[in-house]
Amino acid sequence: MPQNKQLILKKRPNGHPDEHTWSLETHPIVEPNDGEVLIEQHYISLDPAMRGWMNEGKSYIEPVTIGDVMRAGSVGKVIKSKHPKYQVGDCLTGWGGVQQFVTTNAENWHKVDTTLAPMYLYLSTLGMTGMTAYFGILEVGKITKGDIVLVSGAAGAVGSVVGQIAKLKGCRVVGIAGGKNKCDYLTHELGFDDAIDYKSENVMLALRSKCPKGIDVFFDNVGGDMLDAALVHLRRHARIVICGAISQYNNTTRIKGPSNYLSLLVNRATMQGMVVFDYADQYAKAANEMGQWLAEGKLKSKEDIYEGIENFHETYNRLFTGDKQGKLILKVKQ
Repeated sequence: MPQNKQLILKKRPNGHPDEHTWSLETHPIVEPNDGEVLIEQHYISLDPAMRGWMNEGKSYIEPVTIGDVMRAGSVGKVIKSKHPKYQVGDCLTGWGGVQQFVTTNAENWHKVDTTLAPMYLYLSTLGMTGMTAYFGILEVGKITKGDIVLVSGAAGAVGSVVGQIAKLKGCRVVGIAGGKNKCDYLTHELGFDDAIDYKSENVMLALRSKCPKGIDVFFDNVGGDMLDAALVHLRRHARIVICGAISQYNNTTRIKGPSNYLSLLVNRATMQGMVVFDYADQYAKAANEMGQWLAEGKLKSKEDIYEGIENFHETYNRLFTGDKQGKLILKVKQ
């Protein structure tokens, strides 16, 4: 039986996590007891939310405990089973953490069909990423045909799916991304109507020309100055979906809040946070619809996959440097 490599949280970072934040350790694999399965993990999901999970304090989920395996979504295959519901060879997705093997009672794990889609897709468009985009733009954003939709972090995992769903629903969609290649990807491959390159354009000025009638829905993954710029351009009864604020996660000083928030009052607009876990009872419905869109070629999914649990820190950094496109995934199966 091979050993289990695990990424252990050793300290709470101040600012951007460094190589001392975690420790890669090797421990014996835990044999399953009655009602448990042993899963060999194949892929780990890397998400900006991981940064928040390392902080102490109140949030929508308990922080990762010092000394525990770093929390992460994962997908893998059952290699031993003493569980009445699952057999050896079943593919399961859940919260396995950053490790090669996990022994679990499989509560809140779900069986997936790899004959319908590649395993890693269940961490991407058919997983939490897709669910976040689907419920964020449809249930919180409440888009309707003809809406003008602005998406920040638009070439990322969630943003790229949000924009495509909005297009499917008949909206005009403008994405904000960093660099010409990413902006071209949005307009040439994903069907966005326009894109703003925040690295070479002034976002505030660009919104005047690319959203001259204003914005009905802003799906925000970035926060900071981009949120402030979007607030200035709201239309009457606009909706802002706060999905994330990646520009603020590694701050060592106070988080920058919006200074233009009175636009919410003037325009009778709303700004609402969304957490995908609130929609868990509807995941199957969303996955079925998005699976159909994928099969019909109406929705594209892009994954950026790197290999080796030893390379976790380097790969994780790509979330914040922007050196990735689409959903960031780490393959941990040797």
